[in-house]
Amino acid sequence: RDYPLVEDILQYRAYQKLNSTYVEGLLKVIGEDGRIHTRFNQTEARTGRLSSDNPNLQNIPIRTELGSQLRAYFVAKPGCVLVDADYSQIELRILANLCGDTAMQEAFLHGADIHTATAAQVFDLPPEMVTDSMRSAAKAVNFGIIYGIGAFSLSKDIHVSVAQADQYIKNYLARYPRVATFMEEIVERAKELGYVSTYFKRRRPVPELRQSNKMIQASGKRIAMNTPIQGTAADIIKIAMIHVSNRLQKECPAAKLILQVHDELIVEIPEQQADLAAQILKEEMEHVVQFAVPLTVEVKKGKSWYDAKG
Repeated sequence: RDYPLVEDILQYRAYQKLNSTYVEGLLKVIGEDGRIHTRFNQTEARTGRLSSDNPNLQNIPIRTELGSQLRAYFVAKPGCVLVDADYSQIELRILANLCGDTAMQEAFLHGADIHTATAAQVFDLPPEMVTDSMRSAAKAVNFGIIYGIGAFSLSKDIHVSVAQADQYIKNYLARYPRVATFMEEIVERAKELGYVSTYFKRRRPVPELRQSNKMIQASGKRIAMNTPIQGTAADIIKIAMIHVSNRLQKECPAAKLILQVHDELIVEIPEQQADLAAQILKEEMEHVVQFAVPLTVEVKKGKSWYDAKG
């Protein structure tokens, strides 16, 4: 039997969490100037990404409609707008470039939706016959592969049997053969050298691979597979921040780069210069590095962070 009360309790807990963390929590940290200031840490995250604390402005919810509405609190000062630029599927584009898989690169070069293209490959169907649930499964495999996901975890994520999830992963690796080879080569090299490197040669030690404990070894394997991809994404956004900042100072000094959330940069700028800022963000972010697969950036603007993400 279903108990409606359970649903109500879960809903109440979700509201309570949003209220205590993001409503009451953020009200407590408003500065004297009426704004909220976070602190960015350069060396906290092992992947090389910036992290944010006191308060953490990188974890303002986005996945649920109610949670994402909290972004409406964050508004540009009078006369200004927020310009929000976001890398599109950057980690998959990095993977396609690093592993050199031609089928994956072709999908990006032809501007195809990568998850639909992957679903078509995995389910052996023409793209127009791919259903939403097939696309969701392919999306989970696409991102899961980057994190060294196993059949058990994937089966839980997309609600299929372990055998089915295992088949999806095998089909994926058969269709994109360079991905599997690339991952194996990275792990072997990391065992040999004791570290992995990003595209820009930044190193991360992986002592876990030399441990005798199988669980620790497995986590080392995941770190080795993931770091060249996520670490390269971290390097790219940091280089982009420098380029964007330098160009804004020259061409519209009234602009301020105010927030970085992983693959997203937010600039506050007087309204009449918003189009110029959008152009600068797009150009600088897309041209950080010349890959076989281009980086693409989506730029939006609005009075609030919610409007700019909408």
